[in-house]
Amino acid sequence: MKNIFTTIFILFTFMAVSQVGINTTTPLEELHVAGSSSTIRVEGLNETNNILNLGDKENTRVYVNTSGDLVLSSVPTNIAVLFNPANYLADPLDTGGPDANVINQTGVGSGYAEGGWPRQIGPGLSTFTLTKPAIVEINYALSYEIYKSGIPIDDYHARTAQFYIYLRNGGPGGAIISTDYDGNPVDFGGNVGALGYSGNFYTNGSSSGAGGGEGTGKEFYATGHDYIKLGPGTYTPMFSGILFVASTVGTGAVKMQIGGGDDEVIVVAHYYN
Repeated sequence: MKNIFTTIFILFTFMAVSQVGINTTTPLEELHVAGSSSTIRVEGLNETNNILNLGDKENTRVYVNTSGDLVLSSVPTNIAVLFNPANYLADPLDTGGPDANVINQTGVGSGYAEGGWPRQIGPGLSTFTLTKPAIVEINYALSYEIYKSGIPIDDYHARTAQFYIYLRNGGPGGAIISTDYDGNPVDFGGNVGALGYSGNFYTNGSSSGAGGGEGTGKEFYATGHDYIKLGPGTYTPMFSGILFVASTVGTGAVKMQIGGGDDEVIVVAHYYN
């Protein structure tokens, strides 16, 4: 009988310690790490001990192999942020030259005009580089202001501001990328290279309330998003825009400045081989 009780005691003791708890006395799994800010460190996976660890510039994915071991993949990550400079376009008003950031109002006609110039020139500042083919995701937020003779307008006229982003080969003065990696044309609405169309309606006046003075002199933003398949090379994001109005009566030379606020362009590569 004594041997039976001893065996039962040992069995229950084994069952009691088969679940290990850290920061808890009531573990719910074989290993239970409690605490809302608790973490687990495996030193064999850190940057010093494992050449597959990508270091402090990028998180390294941890996988489970067929034996149940935690390992780092030898296959490079298939997604990478290639481009994300701060305040991408130059801010000061510039009315002439290739770096002009002013677009004239065109009435009810059509015709996009190029506008804006990178605030800084260089890799990661005005250009991004692909070393192999990828599906490239482009996201942007573009600032703009509408004015006449340097003064914000308050004529009550409704306007439409539209924009698109396009890519140039090499630097800001390079050729427009007119086809994707497979040779398909990049052309929307007759605008070669156009990606990520966006637009806003704008109206204000000299009084408060709907369509009133609350919009006068303020910075506006347009956002866009698109994808393009690109091959290896160096590329520069650039912008085009158009400002048109339902009626030009009594309006005069209205202009739109782009880039006066904080502009953002984020380029993400989705590698597929």
